[in-house]
Amino acid sequence: MNAFWAAVQFLTRLPTPALAHYDEALAGRSALYFPLVGLLMGTLLWLLAVLAAGAAPGVQAALVLALWVGLSGGLHLDGLGDSADAWLGGHGDRRRTLEIMKDPRAGAAAVIAIALLLIVKFAALEALLANGHAAWLLLVPMLGRAGSLALFLTTPSARSDGFGAILGQHLPRRAAGWVILSAALLPLAMLGLDGLWLLLALLALGFGLRRLMLQRLGGCSGDTAGALTEFSEAAALLVLGLI
Repeated sequence: MNAFWAAVQFLTRLPTPALAHYDEALAGRSALYFPLVGLLMGTLLWLLAVLAAGAAPGVQAALVLALWVGLSGGLHLDGLGDSADAWLGGHGDRRRTLEIMKDPRAGAAAVIAIALLLIVKFAALEALLANGHAAWLLLVPMLGRAGSLALFLTTPSARSDGFGAILGQHLPRRAAGWVILSAALLPLAMLGLDGLWLLLALLALGFGLRRLMLQRLGGCSGDTAGALTEFSEAAALLVLGLI
């Protein structure tokens, strides 16, 4: 269970038991539980949507989105902001791009990217909830984190250190493949053919962003994985909101 609780600690602000130990091998195994932690987050979002079902869809969406950001502590939004600053300020240079990603300060590109992403999420959430599909919130955080797991599984690390490099060395690769496949079955079970279209949309997005990472950085990083998670969640909400 240590690997599961390590994943919960890393991805959320939920209370967890104290870990007996934490090392790089445990960090690698913890990534296998990323989609499960996403499913846990989706369950909490769905429960809030049910409790707020009497409110207007806009109010309902605002409450769900606030909880969503609070649960993760803005972890992936921070990755999105760092990636946006680095992509704009790096001017195509790999070294400069990676340097900017390490800068804890947020620039204009970060603020704009985060604001636009949250606006898109809010609008898509409002549409999804107005259509009475609150249960589909179970899928979105899970798929976003399955996407980041797939990225770490298939893409070299852009750095020699950092979380991406640790996962590259210690992620149980065969088990990760089975976890990703299992995560893909849930939208198919819940949505049928619509679930297939959802998966194809996320697959296309993931391949496109992965290609950009390889072209600019030669691999992925924790920040770019966070950006992928946010983009995947927003895309999933948009697709589900249109069903």
